Amino acid sequence: MTTITRDRSLIHHTGWGYFPVAFLARLPFAMMVVGVLTLVSSATDSVALAGLTSGAVGVGVVVAGPLIGDLVDRFGQRPVLLPVGIANGVLLSLFPVVVLSGLPDAAILAAGALIGLTAPQAAALSRTRLIAIARERIAEPRRERTLSRVMSYESAADETAFVVGPVLVGLLAALFAPWAPIAIAATLSFAFVTAFALHSTAALVDRGPHPAAGRAPLSAVLSGPVLLLVAATFGVGLFFGSTLTSLTAFAKASGRPELSGLLYGLMGIGSAVLALTVMLLPARFRLSWRWLVFSGVLVASAAGYALATDLGAVTVMLCLMGLGVGPTLVTLFSLAGERSPAGRSATTMTLLGSALTLAQAIAAAVTGAVAEAASAQVAMLLPVGAASLVLLLGIVNSRVRTRVDGAPHSVRG
Repeated sequence: MTTITRDRSLIHHTGWGYFPVAFLARLPFAMMVVGVLTLVSSATDSVALAGLTSGAVGVGVVVAGPLIGDLVDRFGQRPVLLPVGIANGVLLSLFPVVVLSGLPDAAILAAGALIGLTAPQAAALSRTRLIAIARERIAEPRRERTLSRVMSYESAADETAFVVGPVLVGLLAALFAPWAPIAIAATLSFAFVTAFALHSTAALVDRGPHPAAGRAPLSAVLSGPVLLLVAATFGVGLFFGSTLTSLTAFAKASGRPELSGLLYGLMGIGSAVLALTVMLLPARFRLSWRWLVFSGVLVASAAGYALATDLGAVTVMLCLMGLGVGPTLVTLFSLAGERSPAGRSATTMTLLGSALTLAQAIAAAVTGAVAEAASAQVAMLLPVGAASLVLLLGIVNSRVRTRVDGAPHSVRG
C-alpha cells in the first residue's frame, strides 16, 4: 500500500474536507480563554477574577495536555479525542450557568479548570496527524518540502483560529450577550471536534496500541533541545496572556470593554499572513536566524504597544506585533517536529501547546492583578518582558546548536 500511494500529494491522502474540519475543531480552544475572560469580567466586574479563571483553564490544559498526548501516542487519536471533545462540549455548556448563578468564586474557578482539563488538543493532533501522513506516505523527493508546508499551514491555521476566535467572542458578546461565545464554543466542540476525531485521516495514523519497542521513553521528550523549545513557547504564551489581559484592562479603562476581543484579533491578522509566507522563505534563512529576527520584531512592537496611550496607537501596534509572533511560532513548531523523539510526536506537540496555554494563563492572572493594583498602562509593559524572553532563548538556541539541527534539512536551524 505504501508503494502505491507515495507518489500522491498530501491532499490525496487527507481529502479537501479535512482542512475545514480540522480548522473548526480548533475554534473552541481558541475561543475558550477569551470567552471565559469576557464572561467572568462582565458578570462579576472583576478583571482579577476573570484573569484567575482564565488561569484555571490554562492550568487544566497543562495538566491534561501531556497526558492526552501520551495516550494518543499509545492508543491513537480517535479513541482519546472523541470522549474528550464530548466532555469539553458539556462543560462549556454548563459554564455560563455556573457564572451567572451567583455561585462562589471557587465554583467558577473549578469550572474553568474542568474546561481546561478536557480541552481538545486539535491543533497539536492535526500537526501530528499531517506529519505522520507526510513521513509515511509522501515520496522522499517531496517529503521535506511537504513537511515545511505542513508546519507553515498549521501555524497559520492556529493564528487564524486565534484571530477568528477572539473576533467571534467580541462580536457575539457585543451583539447578543457575554455568555453567547461560550455557548457557540460548546456547539463547535460537540460538532467539529467529534468530526475531527472520526475523520478518515485518523485511521491512517491510528493502528491500535502502539508497540513500546518503537516508541522513545518519555524522558527523551524532556531532553535539552526539546525543553528549550518548550521554554520559548512558554514565553510566547506569556506574551499572548499579558497582551490579552492588559488590552482587556485598557479597553475597559477606555469605556469600550466589548472591543477587547476584536482588538486582540487584529494582532493575528499579520501573524497568520506571515505564518503562511514562511514556507516561501529561502532555505539559507535558517530556523535559528528566523527565531532571532522575528522575535526581535516582537520585542520592538511590544515596546511600541507599551507606550501607546489611545485606541488608534494600540491598534497599529497590535498589527505590528502580529508580524513577529506568527513566524516565531512557525519556527518553534518546525523545530519541535524535527526534534521530537521516535513515537513521541503527539507528546511533544501537546507539551508545547500546554506550555503555551499555561503561560497564557499565568500571564492573564498576573497581568489582571497588576492592572487592578496599578493601572492598565503599567500592565501593558508586561508583553515587553515576555517578548524579550523569547528573543533571549533564541540567542541561547543559536549558541548551543544541537546535532539534530546540524543535519541536512531544507530549513534546519
